[in-house]
Amino acid sequence: MPFIKIKTSCPITEKQETALKSRLGKAIGLVPGKSEAYLLLEFKDNCRLWLRGQNDEPIVYMEAAIYGSESHRGYNSFTAELTKMFEEILNIRQDHIYIKYEDIIAWGVQGMLIDRNQHW
Repeated sequence: MPFIKIKTSCPITEKQETALKSRLGKAIGLVPGKSEAYLLLEFKDNCRLWLRGQNDEPIVYMEAAIYGSESHRGYNSFTAELTKMFEEILNIRQDHIYIKYEDIIAWGVQGMLIDRNQHW
């Protein structure tokens, strides 16, 4: 299950959040085996973010935790699409968009542990 946390220094309207949610749902498909059906999103706007000692332009910081994709296949296309959508929808310059990737080796869901290191 992919989980993407999004922090922006600018406000996000309901319309913008819906547009981002829809585009993120499509974009996650660029990572093989991932889809919107299991995508979890968190939006936090109006965060106090500083970049290069400045906070006078909008900034976005994302953390994308993705299970079972240690080879990072599709991440280049996914990164390009995320950057494009935040530039188009929130008018955030590309050099103010940062994405941290985290490889998830285990998830707990529905009372079960899903661990890629365990061989069933």
